[in-house]
Amino acid sequence: MNEHAVAKRPGGRVPVWLRVLIPAVLILVWFALFGAGGAAFGGLSDVQQNDQASFLPASAEATEVNELQDAFRDSENVPAIVIVATDDGSDLTTAQLADVDDLRDEVVDLDGVVADETSPVIPSEDGEAAQFVASIAPGEGEEGSGATVESLRALLDESPIDGTTAAVTGPAGFTADLAAAFSGIDGLLLAVALLAVLVILVIVYRSPLLPIIVLFTSVTALTASVFTVVQLAKADLLLLSGQTQGILFILVIGAATDYALLYIARYRESLAQHETKWDATWAALKGSWEPIAASAGTVIVGLLILLASELNSNKILGPVAAIGIVFALLAALTLLPALLLWAGRAAFWPRRIARAESAATDAEHGRHAAPVDAEEAAERGLWGAIGRLVSRRPRIVWILSTLLLAVMALGLVRLDADGVPSSEFVLGESQARDGQELVSEHFPGGSGTPAVIIGPEDDLQEMADIALDTSGVASVAVLSADSPAGSAPVTEDGIQAFGPPGTPAPEPTVVDGAVLLQATLDDPADSAEAEATVVDLRERLDEVGGDVLVGGPTAVALDTNEAAIADQRLIIPLVLLAILVILMLLLRAVVAPLILIASVVLSFAAALGVSALVFEFVFGFSGADPSVPLFGFVFLVALGVDYNIFLMTRVREEAARHGTREGILRGLRLTGGVITSAGLVLAATFAALGVLPILFLAQISFIVAFGVLLDTFLVRTLLVPAVSYDIGRAIWWPSRLSREERRNGAHAAPTDDAGPAPAAGDDRGADGESERAHRPPVEVR
Repeated sequence: MNEHAVAKRPGGRVPVWLRVLIPAVLILVWFALFGAGGAAFGGLSDVQQNDQASFLPASAEATEVNELQDAFRDSENVPAIVIVATDDGSDLTTAQLADVDDLRDEVVDLDGVVADETSPVIPSEDGEAAQFVASIAPGEGEEGSGATVESLRALLDESPIDGTTAAVTGPAGFTADLAAAFSGIDGLLLAVALLAVLVILVIVYRSPLLPIIVLFTSVTALTASVFTVVQLAKADLLLLSGQTQGILFILVIGAATDYALLYIARYRESLAQHETKWDATWAALKGSWEPIAASAGTVIVGLLILLASELNSNKILGPVAAIGIVFALLAALTLLPALLLWAGRAAFWPRRIARAESAATDAEHGRHAAPVDAEEAAERGLWGAIGRLVSRRPRIVWILSTLLLAVMALGLVRLDADGVPSSEFVLGESQARDGQELVSEHFPGGSGTPAVIIGPEDDLQEMADIALDTSGVASVAVLSADSPAGSAPVTEDGIQAFGPPGTPAPEPTVVDGAVLLQATLDDPADSAEAEATVVDLRERLDEVGGDVLVGGPTAVALDTNEAAIADQRLIIPLVLLAILVILMLLLRAVVAPLILIASVVLSFAAALGVSALVFEFVFGFSGADPSVPLFGFVFLVALGVDYNIFLMTRVREEAARHGTREGILRGLRLTGGVITSAGLVLAATFAALGVLPILFLAQISFIVAFGVLLDTFLVRTLLVPAVSYDIGRAIWWPSRLSREERRNGAHAAPTDDAGPAPAAGDDRGADGESERAHRPPVEVR
């Protein structure tokens, strides 16, 4: 049957007015979403939550303590530690201490500082420093605690104390630094990502119009995603953090552009084979929707599996990013075809797309003959040379590729993904980190960020004695509304008075028969030593009773790391299983999907191994969050399989006409350019995450960008084609394609596409395929 005639029929049945109306409506709908989404960008900062405690699982002990603390406190104020230390290590003079007192008086007058809950000035035991804890009122968006901290820091700059260094640290200080690091997420990150994509598209297409169409498609998909996410966050149906927002931006831009590149490749082929833009559009959609939808489906499924996570920060990424991929898919299959239908061949200007030859139909094969120059150019080009390499030495190629990946994976022995201190979250300058170093030098490292112990009132003294006897605990205090400071010290002799001699000891605050103790630790709250102290505290306090709980900032970090490690063990197998099932359904085979899964897993191990070495010896990172390998795995496996899907769906299509081995070579030649371009785009967009000074995003940026390049240039180009070529038709087992090749020969095709059987004298390989390159008859012009 003539393929060209088949392609023309759908267009022939559609009236001209409908051909105009359908794309016009699609474009108008997406324009409306573009406008709504653009307006929603301003609301992103209002719905963000970057508090680590809000992402803990409900079952975590630290989460229970956070909930119980609400009953003990009338507010949700955040402590900011203001520390002043001498520059030369000498003792603070009387005049300098007086200046610190004056500084405190100025601080409590700032908007957002709660004077009644701000501590007095506390000199250090070594006499070289003094500190006070300012209570910062919470808020949302730009009017939140971050703005107050910035005002406080500006006050320190305006009123310096001679011979001293002053800094604002503590939970409020670290939160402000983190918010400042994320401040470039709306502008800088998006601008860098779009610029990188634009440069690549201009180089690939050498056209002024086509890159703009692709970028508009990607940005429109992003704005529609942002609009949807903001509305769901305002309705409290999902949480949004700064890191999730950054990943959403990059993922949508990268994925939508990749899907666009694949559609454009098919559309350009179709324009050369069909007389009208409408027919070319339908042919391009028929040839591209399945691999694009399958690719998006693997990413969406992989992301939604994150809903099974214990850690809420992992759990919320799933639906947020999945929403972005859905809009990327819809835009690539609706908006982009509509825009290209409008532009037609002009989209590729100044390149010319030849029009179809009305009589150029090959009778034997029932399809258009390929022009001689196009066929020869494909075989003479880079991808033809790679194909010849794969066909001549397939086993050597895939063995050497596997060994290279395995060597890269050896770097995993240097991977340290057990968590990093919160003070290391922000790369570059951080006043909170510098201030914490001063606190640790002159005070107990956990000052201002104590471990919180909640237990029965009757066991108050026993809990305090155990805490005081625990290595790493500097002091213990009990929350007391009767105390001027809000708390009272607890020693082996009981609750101590806070005030001049003769002052009676205050009564502890009791809520539902429970009291709240604060254990100041010797080490900084975000250190590994502090986490070890909390673990010891929990074990020893269990002897008092199961109703004694330990929380606080250190416990939050500890429980977060434990939940992240548990998520790795659960999510990774589930993602692999789900993607394997999708591949089996798509390729209608078992062997090929197993090969693809094994290749991307090996590629991920290699990318993570190289990344571990780069993080330690090049960037000097102190470690990685346990969520980094998990996110890297989800993105790399799902996105890495994308390129294998693009390749193998085309290989299967070509194998049905030419046999498996020739189909592999033709598929490699036909998809090589577009998949390489897509890989470069995705790598560039993820690399753009590195412009934000956030450790987590910088690590994800490198792992995914390097891994995508590895998939693009090694796995999909050499490893997968070489293994598939070496195995032959068995890769399609147990599908009908493998059985028909066995019965009818390498070039048998099912149904209408089947040509005459090869002659009996043809050279055959072990699997019955022709060892000589087989190509369809070509038209001589």
